[in-house]
Amino acid sequence: MGDLTESVTPLALPAPSHQPSPMPVREDCWSEEATSTLIDAWGRRHLELNRGNLRQKDWQEVADAVNALHGHSKKTHRTDVQCKNRIDTIKKKYKTEKARVSSSSRTLTSSWIFYDRMDALIGSSSSAKKAVSPSPSTSVSPLSPPMALPLPMSYKKTLSQSPAISLPQKRPADKMDEGYFRRNYSAVAAAAAAAEAEPDEDEEDDDETDEDEDEGEGMRRLAKAIERFGEVYERVEAEKLRQMVDLEKQRMQFAKDLEVQRLKMFMDTQVQLERIKHNKRSGSDDIYS
Repeated sequence: MGDLTESVTPLALPAPSHQPSPMPVREDCWSEEATSTLIDAWGRRHLELNRGNLRQKDWQEVADAVNALHGHSKKTHRTDVQCKNRIDTIKKKYKTEKARVSSSSRTLTSSWIFYDRMDALIGSSSSAKKAVSPSPSTSVSPLSPPMALPLPMSYKKTLSQSPAISLPQKRPADKMDEGYFRRNYSAVAAAAAAAEAEPDEDEEDDDETDEDEDEGEGMRRLAKAIERFGEVYERVEAEKLRQMVDLEKQRMQFAKDLEVQRLKMFMDTQVQLERIKHNKRSGSDDIYS
């Protein structure tokens, strides 16, 4: 028994070391509640812009809405860039689910909890784009399988009227056509989903181009404002110089008039003094005579 216990004990000890270690948690891991809030905030802004692209300030408002409910800690605080990347990931997930549902001729439904909300936000716009653009997928509607086309019915009537052609010879051809169209439709649906992923990159490039154009427009406005300020400043300085010249002329004219007035008063005073002296001399001569 002692040998048996010793042989069993080493086998029981390593058991805790083989327990699966917890998966590492990413700092930018999104919970379902935070993702739901993000889709609500982005969806409202997306519809307000007539399904247009969000600018940086719009993404900041979306991040503020998410942080107001879920950003109580440093790990759960989201930036505008993180929100934009999360929406891009959700869009790719939606397109994958959309292609899978479409390839099954609507016989499958998506179990993704955000599928219906994303389909309401971007599904209608994407379907409208498909209806406008001429593509091979318009020949086969997702709601009408290939078997619903009138071509097999005409074949059936022809086969029933002509005794030279037997029905079993044509039925395998119909099945082959149905599988062919289904495979083609799946390929077209996958190609359409891949084609829709490309405009996202074009939209990002358009956003960068719009931001560059806005920045260039702002610089042009700033340059015009500085130029107008320089013109106004130049006119003000010229007006100040003209006023200074006028004041200097007036001051010199006033000094000249004052000097003339002073000389005139001085001459009048001298004349009066000479008259007084002359009168005194005349009076003294009369006394002595």
